[in-house]
Amino acid sequence: MAEVRLNSDLERAALGSFLLPLGLLPCSATPPQPGFTITYNTGEDEEPDTYTFQVVISLEKLPALLERAFSLLPDEISAILELDSQDAYRTVDVFLSEEPISRDNFLDTWHRYAPFLQEDCSIGIGANSEEPFLEIFLDPFKTLNFHIPLDLRDKLEALLGEFGLEEVPYTWPPEEDYSSSEKWRIRPVLDLNDPALVDEDELLNRLHHEWRLILDVDPDCNVDEAGRELGFTLWHALLLVESAFGSPVTEAIFSLWVTADSLTTVERFIESALADHPQWQLVRVESIDRVAFDDRPDHLTDIPPRREHDEIHLVEIETIHETREMPPGSAEENRG
Repeated sequence: MAEVRLNSDLERAALGSFLLPLGLLPCSATPPQPGFTITYNTGEDEEPDTYTFQVVISLEKLPALLERAFSLLPDEISAILELDSQDAYRTVDVFLSEEPISRDNFLDTWHRYAPFLQEDCSIGIGANSEEPFLEIFLDPFKTLNFHIPLDLRDKLEALLGEFGLEEVPYTWPPEEDYSSSEKWRIRPVLDLNDPALVDEDELLNRLHHEWRLILDVDPDCNVDEAGRELGFTLWHALLLVESAFGSPVTEAIFSLWVTADSLTTVERFIESALADHPQWQLVRVESIDRVAFDDRPDHLTDIPPRREHDEIHLVEIETIHETREMPPGSAEENRG
């Protein structure tokens, strides 16, 4: 398996004695106050009352705290991955495990990629469980967030106290938006000088596979992040495919532009388009995003701004490269 390696040329930034992750460079930010804040949340419907802890700690202490924090998780959990969205009607993509996974599964993957996950500032990562209700989430700026039942408060406060953390009125200065682009510059952290090393896209694909992540949206609706119904919108899907017959195997990018009123409809169009091109088989879905009408490509200028039905507009296939030879007599070679 190709190696994941941090860029050793990066110099870590600091705000006073507070060390920042490698992926974060301050522009005009004020140092935070290490510690934690607590918010009480009243449960709605049949949900229990909970606390939210927001914990800020210098980077050199973060790995050890995370190890202890993850020990609070039960045996079955769901992994969480959060990324900036390319979707026109959503700012953040949240992915959850399609089915519960074991804590050991989660931790095996976490330990394999922890140096990247703790230093990169383009993603958030964590896990939650339903019984007991518990969520541990490391946001992109490496603030650690706990969402816990009331009876876990004393235990969590004792754990944080072992790292010298106490409750504070605020962590990041309240008059500042610590996530503002005016305060920070985010930079990549992976070493990509060697083509054999894993880039961020491949690493994210590994996380999706190992934690069985799916996008946390209702696949039968088409709403923006405020919950407003959008009706029919333009969607763009990118798929990685490979040749179904012959050797060597060739990879290609399958691009699909459609009008649809739900993710389910887009997935149905993908199945139909692949069936029309049996020489290719799906490796994985790279992305499915909605596109604003004004951002449509030039070759779709003829589609009307308001559309009343589902439709496939364009299918394009671009060959990437030949990837591997299939051994004689293999199932792939004999297919078809």
